[in-house]
Amino acid sequence: MTETDMALTPQKALKPQERVLIDEIVEGRIHDPFSYLGRHREGRSGVVRVFYPDAVEVRLVAERKGKPSLEKKMDRIDERGIYTASISAQSTRYTLRILWADGWQETYDPYSFGTLIGDLDLYLFAEGNHRDIDQIMGAHICEIDGVSGVRFTVWAPNAHRVSVVGDFNIWDGRRHPMRLRHSAGIWELFVPGIGSGERYKFEIMAQGGVILPAKADPYARYAELPPATASIVAPPLEHDWHDQEWMAKRAERQALGAPISIYELHVPSWQRRNSPTGYISWNDLGDQLIPYITELGFTHIELMPITEYPFSGSWGYQPLSMYAPTSRHGTPAEFARFVDRCHQANIGVIMDWVPAHFPSDAHGLALFDGTHLYEHSDPKEGYHQDWHTLIYNFGRTEVRNFLTGSALYWLRNFHLDGLRVDAVASMLYRDYSRKDGEWCPNIYGGRENLEAVSFMRELSGIVRDYCRDAALIAEESTAWPGVTSPPEVGGLGFRFKWNMGWMHDTLRYMQQDPLWRRYHGSDITFGMVYAYSEHFVLPLSHDEVVHGKGSLLSRMPGDDWRRHANLRAYYALMWAYPGKKLLFMGGEFAQWEEWHNDRELAWHRMHDTLGRGVYDTMRTLNALYQQEPALSARDFDHGGFRWIIADDTENAVFAWLREAPDAPPVLVVCNMTPVVHHEYRVGVPFGGEWEERLNTDRTEFGGSGIGHEKPIPAERESAHGMEHSLVLTLPPLAVLYLTSKRR
Repeated sequence: MTETDMALTPQKALKPQERVLIDEIVEGRIHDPFSYLGRHREGRSGVVRVFYPDAVEVRLVAERKGKPSLEKKMDRIDERGIYTASISAQSTRYTLRILWADGWQETYDPYSFGTLIGDLDLYLFAEGNHRDIDQIMGAHICEIDGVSGVRFTVWAPNAHRVSVVGDFNIWDGRRHPMRLRHSAGIWELFVPGIGSGERYKFEIMAQGGVILPAKADPYARYAELPPATASIVAPPLEHDWHDQEWMAKRAERQALGAPISIYELHVPSWQRRNSPTGYISWNDLGDQLIPYITELGFTHIELMPITEYPFSGSWGYQPLSMYAPTSRHGTPAEFARFVDRCHQANIGVIMDWVPAHFPSDAHGLALFDGTHLYEHSDPKEGYHQDWHTLIYNFGRTEVRNFLTGSALYWLRNFHLDGLRVDAVASMLYRDYSRKDGEWCPNIYGGRENLEAVSFMRELSGIVRDYCRDAALIAEESTAWPGVTSPPEVGGLGFRFKWNMGWMHDTLRYMQQDPLWRRYHGSDITFGMVYAYSEHFVLPLSHDEVVHGKGSLLSRMPGDDWRRHANLRAYYALMWAYPGKKLLFMGGEFAQWEEWHNDRELAWHRMHDTLGRGVYDTMRTLNALYQQEPALSARDFDHGGFRWIIADDTENAVFAWLREAPDAPPVLVVCNMTPVVHHEYRVGVPFGGEWEERLNTDRTEFGGSGIGHEKPIPAERESAHGMEHSLVLTLPPLAVLYLTSKRR
């Protein structure tokens, strides 16, 4: 039934207070839109007020219990787009019919819905203890009172007005101002009739009336392909996982004694694609990478940051969307499928995660609500001079919840097996990379960032409680004690820590001309002084092949043959040294060129004899690493390593034993000169025959083929403090692994 159109209410009939509110709405200054818009009691019935600028006509359709709906034309009480209509108290709900220049639209009124976020959720967020914050914040497709739409929430406690803007409202911040939940500083609004794929941002008016550049959603789960910057409403992640076997055995696969070898890759430059974006998709990456890693024998891959980042040249280390997989490679659902496929192929997936800092892009977190909300206000605390980025305020509970929620989101929703936490040292120290006078001491006058320390302990505890089998790995380059010790005993609680000291020392040694290595033996031996102080990963990461350092191969001394021989020996030394292993992509086939993020790997090296030889060496190392428990089972136990030769500086020969309970020991002998050593005696713990399991000088690896084709009998002649010894031929620039046939 349609009522007769009513005459327009003359503007002079409006009360001064109402006119002020209308002006605030029309001019986009309204702080509390629900105080005027939507349905309100007025006398014994009610009134509905809406704001639709540029509409030709707006009609109210009131539903009545047991009666036909009542449709009436709403009165335009302000020519700028304010409409009102009375509504009976017996009307259960209402919808709107809006006539635009191009036709009619039927919708529900966003201001007809009640509060969206529960009081307990608000309390937990403000306290910093919400463990499902990804389900509360951001944009979520949902149904309220039978109406489908998207619920938007954003934290901006100091804003005067926050609106959600997007294609659905022609990016007009006046059309969808939000409701402020004062107890937590969260703004919320349910927009009916929209769904997945909608682009959106938040338009924020700061105190004082300044409208900030539109902000991307900090909790967005998907975003536009950079350089575009809008967030995108993502559908619920409903992947049907098939990795139950992997997850059931993950604790064993990632235990301290497990063989863990990690292939680090930068997805955009692993392989390029002649696609509209130029980036490989998650689906194509799975097709190409999984069989490649399976053949190479790595146990895990580590993805350089894939949380959405605006600048490709940052390699992902300046992210802005800590909950969104970058759209460069596909959707969140496609990323979940990629992880699932890796797990089904027995490959773990670790992601670089960056909680230390964020870029100052205007659409990001900087001055988010017109105040220093996520970052410190004092540049001595909130500005990172090296990277020109902003530092999170770890003392703020909501910021901590934002970060811990991100970690849980990736681990729980995408089944990631670990997070490698970037730039931990920059978080731990207030004077990191700062001169005197450029930093603020803590409350005790010290240089330690107590808030960051507390955050990391909290993070490790949360991961332990909710994702016990997942590994937190610290990229930490200082001597901070207890990085991998439990928080209960004063540690930070990481599972592993990158051993940057070992990397720097051994690379420095390998870069020496063999003639001078006799003076630098401590670069190989010194690492054992502190090898058991933490649970270490030995990293040859992307940082060692950029910024003019050259590739690993280019840093080896000698001619082409010797460079490759040195690199093979270095990898073999590393795989036999206590600690888990990490190698950056391209190193497995001795890429000549320094890595560049805009170029794919030099895949032609796979067809070069020496490049393929390094690849086959790596494949053999990974196989032996998993076959021989002695190479990993006691990585963090003094009893798992025994020096045999550490003082033959003249010949640059090193030898040691790797040992484990109920497993044969592995004898490792390194000759770091191009001189062949004949009849070189090495002590061993018992007699019998020993066989060569690895020789990096094999001809199939590109070597000279000097070695031991037959088992070597141990002689009952003491050497190096042992009653038995082997007489070996040590090939040039090579490493041998030998095991007893007494298995």
